[in-house]
Amino acid sequence: MSRPHPTPPGNERGSGSTFQPGVQPVTAPPPALPPAERARLDEAFRATLARGVHGLCFSPYLEGQQPGSQVSAAQIRERLAIVQPHAHWVRSFSCTDGHEQTPAIAHALGLKTLVGAWLGTDAEINERELQGVIAVAKAGHADIVAVGNEVLLREDLGEDELIACIERVKQALPGVPVGYVDAYFLFEKHPRVTAACDVVMTNCYPFWEGCPRDQALPYMQRMLAKTRAAAPGKRVLISETGWPDQGSAFHAAVPGHEAAMQYFVDTAAWAESEGIEWFHFAAFDEAWKVGAEGDVGAFWGLWDKDAKLKFG
Repeated sequence: MSRPHPTPPGNERGSGSTFQPGVQPVTAPPPALPPAERARLDEAFRATLARGVHGLCFSPYLEGQQPGSQVSAAQIRERLAIVQPHAHWVRSFSCTDGHEQTPAIAHALGLKTLVGAWLGTDAEINERELQGVIAVAKAGHADIVAVGNEVLLREDLGEDELIACIERVKQALPGVPVGYVDAYFLFEKHPRVTAACDVVMTNCYPFWEGCPRDQALPYMQRMLAKTRAAAPGKRVLISETGWPDQGSAFHAAVPGHEAAMQYFVDTAAWAESEGIEWFHFAAFDEAWKVGAEGDVGAFWGLWDKDAKLKFG
């Protein structure tokens, strides 16, 4: 998921919105909703989850696990069974260390799969990831393949290296849609990468640009519009969006239980009405992310780290 990043160029104030990224002060948490409004929000959340959303970002890590830990088929199956009634797709992030088992298990449960190969600075790991995602897709378990996640944002690979990886996977998998995932503004900055994608997958986080929760949905819609403008004629989906329920504020973006619920409900309603393909980040909290992403990092899930539903 996107870490805090500098305000992207050209991200001007939109019509009808007062939010400008990077200029809002840190804001105190809003007051709790009155009981009647909170009851309506709880009901809206339950109804949204019962109806099911397009997709959920899925990671099966248990307490004490983190990237590099071996994950078992049993834990993947157990966690996927929890989310299966509530989504049509799941997005996985890696094809090594046991994660390559996720797509087949998801298919067996009737879920479609957005399967990721995690690329970073280690060439040996990158090679295993690429081989893994090709094998998964050749076995028939990838409905979409994502070659890399926020590689350009992290500056882990150069543009030419990334394009070579995308093209390699496309050539190996005729008939399978292949693309790349990154923060929305990078598709405009890297048109050659955008052109290489069958599917453009954009991570849209108003939180990480300090947007107040009550303006987050229209701001996220502008993020999507910018991606679409950079990728005319291409299939564009929102590969990650969400709101944390605990942790420190980021400028005017304040984590909170009610804020996270409302963002989920609002995004789902808009996406359903407009036919938008989107993946909520995330299905489960991941405790290991506290160090990597600050104190909000571990609190983006609909379910907590022990697989208990947090809302509604």
